[in-house]
Amino acid sequence: MLIDDFLPEFDFEETHSISIQADASTVYEAAQNANFGESWVVRMLLTLRGMSADALTLRNLSYSKFRILGERPASELLIGLAGKFWTPWGDLQDVNTDNFKAFDKSGYAKAVWNFSLDQDGENTRLTTETRIKCLDEGSRRSFGFYWTFVQPFSGLIRMEMLKTIKRKAEAV
Repeated sequence: MLIDDFLPEFDFEETHSISIQADASTVYEAAQNANFGESWVVRMLLTLRGMSADALTLRNLSYSKFRILGERPASELLIGLAGKFWTPWGDLQDVNTDNFKAFDKSGYAKAVWNFSLDQDGENTRLTTETRIKCLDEGSRRSFGFYWTFVQPFSGLIRMEMLKTIKRKAEAV
């Protein structure tokens, strides 16, 4: 999987999944075009973090330095980000497919976030996994403290996104 290629070793991880009554191509298309800002929960939580969530799709996340690192249509989409996530503005770095793996700046962390699809008959299991690799002991301590408080809300955002994709895919 792409997530294993870009971040095989990590310090923190979170996974959520949902079963959707649609084929993998339909689910993949829905994931790409779903407006996650339709969820008041996502809108509220991202606004608290200083991110605009009015018309938030996986394709337009790049305004906030999230980058699509790789893609296997109807199978997996991988997004990456690097920064000091535990600080007020995150000190987000400009990473991309070419430099993400080599990024190793002390005091920072790297994160990958994928959406993977596994079709089983007429249903597709859509899974999202988030992995975080801290690049030194200080960032690991800082992120660990931050993650204690943020992880439940991060999980809630991911679950809301999965539900939004499910609604969109099953409405086709």
